[in-house]
This record gives sequence, C-alpha cells and structure tokens, in this order.
Amino acid sequence: MIETAIYVLFAVYGLSGVLYFIRLLRGPTVVDSILAADCVSLDVALIALLLSIYYKNSFLAVGALFLVLWAFILDVFAAKYLTRGEVGT
Repeated sequence: MIETAIYVLFAVYGLSGVLYFIRLLRGPTVVDSILAADCVSLDVALIALLLSIYYKNSFLAVGALFLVLWAFILDVFAAKYLTRGEVGT
C-alpha cells in the first residue's frame, strides 16, 4: 500500500518538477524564473525524502534538508536583490 503511494508521489513530483523546469527556462520575467527555481529545488528535496522513506535510509533526508535550506537562502538573496538592488549581508 505505502509503496503504491510512493510510486504515485514520485510520478506527481517528477511531472511537476519537469513543468517547473520548463517555466524556469521560459519564464517571461525574472520573478517567474526565481519562483520556478525554488519549486524545482523543493520538488527534488521531496523526491529525496520519498527515496529516504522507500529505502529506509536517513542519510537522504539529511541531504534533502540541506537542499531546502539552499532554496531558502536563494529566496532571501533573490528577494533582497529585487527589492534593494544589492546582494550580500
């Protein structure tokens, strides 16, 4: 039962990741591309968490945590650049 749900979630997150990646490449504005990059990284993190559940391995979950933190930092720097025009601390 749980394996079937994991397979369905793999397909859903994989398809949404492909759609977000297309939006990343073809986004009409920079804001759309930044949002798509954030969504792609979160989808990859969720797929890594699903793999962690499927293989019963906690090391993949730690890697997914770092990927989510990277996505958060990307959002902070992109928002700061778009609002103030500068990047840094």
